[in-house]
Amino acid sequence: MENNLTPKNIVDELDKYIISQDDAKKSVAISLRNRYRRKLIKNEELRKEITPKNILLVGATGTGKTEIARRLAEIVKAPFIKIEATKYTEIGYVGRNVESIIKDLTNNAYLKILNETLIENKKEALPIIIKKIAKIYKNQTEKLKDILLEDIIENIKDGKFDNKKIVVEPKKNRGKRNVLLSKLLLNMRENNDTGEIREVLDDAEEMALQGSNKRKMKISEAIDVLSEELAKEILEKKNIEKIVIDKVQEEGIVFIDEIDKIIEKGGNYTGEVSRQGVQRDILSIIEGCVVETKYGNVSTEHILFIAAGSFTDSSPSDIMPELQGRFPVTVKLKNLKKEDYIKILTKVKYNILVQYKEMLLSDDVELEFTESGIVKIAEITDELNNNIENLGVRRLHSVIEEILKNVMYEAPYKEKTKIIVDRKFILEIFKEEFEVEDLNKYII
Repeated sequence: MENNLTPKNIVDELDKYIISQDDAKKSVAISLRNRYRRKLIKNEELRKEITPKNILLVGATGTGKTEIARRLAEIVKAPFIKIEATKYTEIGYVGRNVESIIKDLTNNAYLKILNETLIENKKEALPIIIKKIAKIYKNQTEKLKDILLEDIIENIKDGKFDNKKIVVEPKKNRGKRNVLLSKLLLNMRENNDTGEIREVLDDAEEMALQGSNKRKMKISEAIDVLSEELAKEILEKKNIEKIVIDKVQEEGIVFIDEIDKIIEKGGNYTGEVSRQGVQRDILSIIEGCVVETKYGNVSTEHILFIAAGSFTDSSPSDIMPELQGRFPVTVKLKNLKKEDYIKILTKVKYNILVQYKEMLLSDDVELEFTESGIVKIAEITDELNNNIENLGVRRLHSVIEEILKNVMYEAPYKEKTKIIVDRKFILEIFKEEFEVEDLNKYII
């Protein structure tokens, strides 16, 4: 994290994408900055004692809980994973083991580092890769024997040969990696009874053992494949395993959604027997444990955990006391109102209206949302949320989909078209006053 990424700067960045919820944004910004502050402490023993202040976000659906966590991770380019608590069960019950959360997080970290390496080396590596592909294409295409290599290179650079196909054989994986892949495939096969899956896994295992990577592909795809191969080679020289583990341990963020679904009102566990077990297992990784991954052992002690739930049928106090204690910061998110929806449609960077404008522009349809139209969209969203189930900003998406449904179906038109979405346009689709029986079609 850069030194100038202060809590205020973090909130400023979050403000570009998330309307309202100031308390939640401040809390996550402080937690993020504290991780950076911890890194600067020279006393190693003291530094180990400082653990992240995990956060519990309490709020209705569509109030921005997930978006806050996701955007936070993007700001600092941290490994991030969102999981639903209900998808995990304690060991011995059907479901995913909670340790897979950390394994998935390390995979996310690796892909993020790989992508960063690709970007960093693209300028220097691309000309070398294009030249290599040009030589392969020239050698494999009889009619190009007399054409200059430089001309082929220029055509590839200009994208004229993107769809031309060549046979590429990337460097074979190390023997150790082939053995690991074989073990992985064997394990997957033993846990899948579907014949089709077994067949695919058998083929993949055979390829891994033979070490054959020959593939026929488009030149555009070959550039990506060879670029990724080069990036992997660079990372191997830099000891990628250690880089991944360090990034996960020091910067990783885990967002646990629907945590309220694994508790019961009053803390009584009379329902599904595995719920309390899931809490115990989640507690173990939040308290700090070591999880074995393919990159090495990962300590979870300093990973930042952000949990969220609506708690409509329960309370945060119903969470197991030990687990409650691991989320010292609790923030309640407010329900969104008409004024918030207007801001979401006008103030948020790349907001949903901008998205629809750009999509339909590709079909020569120009959309213009007037002020009266935007206000009416916000009013309808607020009314539907108040009269049916409150879906927050998700309801806003369904309302706009309904408004633009016919336009999106008819486009492209015979000629370039401009459509003005104002109050009158919207009222032709929605009645001025909603009757109860009419609301059923908007139940999601």
